[in-house]
Amino acid sequence: MSDGARFARRVFGAAGIYGIVCLLPMYFIEGYLGQIFPPPVTHPEFFYGFAGVALAFQVLFLLVARDPVRHRDMMIPSIMEKLGYGLAVVVLVTIGRTAAGMLPTALIDLGLAVLFAIAWMRTGVAR
Repeated sequence: MSDGARFARRVFGAAGIYGIVCLLPMYFIEGYLGQIFPPPVTHPEFFYGFAGVALAFQVLFLLVARDPVRHRDMMIPSIMEKLGYGLAVVVLVTIGRTAAGMLPTALIDLGLAVLFAIAWMRTGVAR
């Protein structure tokens, strides 16, 4: 296995495990989130839809980690998934539509987007 594939395996594996640990509790804390980040959730279909799609991507990350060279093409939507949340939160904080306390989660996703892009580039080198 090439160094690029090993790097991708570590990055995607860690991202998938981290994401599951962070996202799975969302199914059990909707009411609590409404208390600490008012107002309460008014459209639970969006809340649980986000959680479900995000969890599905964590499974994708774990699949990429199993065979990064074979699943290299799936790194592109993985990068887009991380940019979608990270950039949206940065913009929303900048224009005052969400709390600055959300920035750490956005920065983690943006950092993972960079690592995913590096993994994509490195796995393409040694084909």
